[in-house]
This record gives sequence, structure tokens and C-alpha cells, in this order.
Amino acid sequence: MSLSLTVSDEVRALAPGFTHLAIEAHGLVNGPSTEASSALLDDAARRLAVRLDGRAPHEDPHMAAWREVYTAFGSKPSRTRNSAEALAKRALTDAGLPRINVLVDLYNAISVAHLIPVGGEDLDRVQGGMRLVRATGDEDFVTVAGGEETVEHPDPGEVIWQDEAGVTCRRWNWRQGPRTRLTEETVSGIFLLESMAPMPYADVEKAATELAELLEKFSPGARIDVTTEPLPRAPAPE
Repeated sequence: MSLSLTVSDEVRALAPGFTHLAIEAHGLVNGPSTEASSALLDDAARRLAVRLDGRAPHEDPHMAAWREVYTAFGSKPSRTRNSAEALAKRALTDAGLPRINVLVDLYNAISVAHLIPVGGEDLDRVQGGMRLVRATGDEDFVTVAGGEETVEHPDPGEVIWQDEAGVTCRRWNWRQGPRTRLTEETVSGIFLLESMAPMPYADVEKAATELAELLEKFSPGARIDVTTEPLPRAPAPE
């Protein structure tokens, strides 16, 4: 895998049950949502409904664990939900899941079906390696508000993904910045599947395998590299 991904000791101490798996893909073919990618989203919503069996998404043990961690770094999880819970809530409404583009549809479908946060970044727009850290509050997060580009700053202590140019995603996986998002011109991407205990790592691997297979199906000939081992966990604080 060509992209360096690191998790800071501060984040490990905050969430010792955290792990993630990455898929790096080159030679991707993206474009507007299709009937096939749309059907995957509809199927994911059906799989989610079966998985929850009448419960709300936040009642799932994995989502409850994410809520605990969000609370631990000062975020209100009922207002700024992790990406999987936010998508799950939309999937269960009459409006259903948004259709963005083929690549985003694929990873959103996996996120909803497996109830696990999944994100995608354009490798050609990432500068240097990516790091999961606790913010100082001085970092730049370039986003769009009211049709205008604007710069925000994370809260001190907030968990963020960042590269050498600035923040790529705020509040762990709550809100991605437009700079590195997957567009219809994307040909190389990194896909991150993030989990908390009690989700077994085998379940993360299962979701990653399904996503890799979909990437190969929708981008024939693409080179897919899946990391199969979790990163080392930090030792428990004394």
C-alpha cells in the first residue's frame, strides 16, 4: 500500500477498541450513479432493516460504542453522528439513501449493509500520508458553506483525519472535506473501514472483501490492495 496511514497514541488511548482496514485501488472507473449502483443501495437498506430487526440504528452495539467514543472527545453523538449511523437513519426513511456517484454508492452500500463507517478519499488529492489525531484546534478544514469556500477549525481534542494540507475529515468520520472526496474524475482511491469493539475484526474483513469485489466488478482491471491485519493497539493506560 503506497499511502501511509497512522493512528496517534492519543487516539489509541481514547479508543483502545478501535481498528481499521484500508483498501487502496488504482485504475478505477467512476461516473454518475447507475441503475446497478442504485440497486445496491436499495439492497443495503433491506439488509440493514433485517439486521436491526425493529431497533433504531443507535441501539446497535457497534453504533453504541461509537457514540461512547464521540462523547469521550466532546462531541454530541445525537447531533453529530458517525457516518454509518447517519446513513442508516437515512436508509430507513421513505427518501432512502442519496445517489452520489458510482464509487460513493458502492462504499455507502457496504457501510449501511454492515453498519460500519466507511470513507473514500481520492489518492491524487491527498497530500502526504494520512493521520488520525486529536486536534489542537488550529488545523484548517476547508469546506463549502452557502456556496462559498470557507475555512473552519476543529474543536481542541476533536478526533480528525488529516494530511499535510489540512483536515480531510472532522469528528473522526462525521464530515468529509470536499478537497479529497471521490468525484467522477477519480481514478485512484483509498477506502477506510473503521470499527470499534465489540465488532469482531472478522466482520470488518468480510465487509472489506465485499467492497473489494464490488470495486473489481464496477472497475474491471482495477488494481485492488486490501490490508488484512489490524494496526497494533496501544497498551492500556496505567
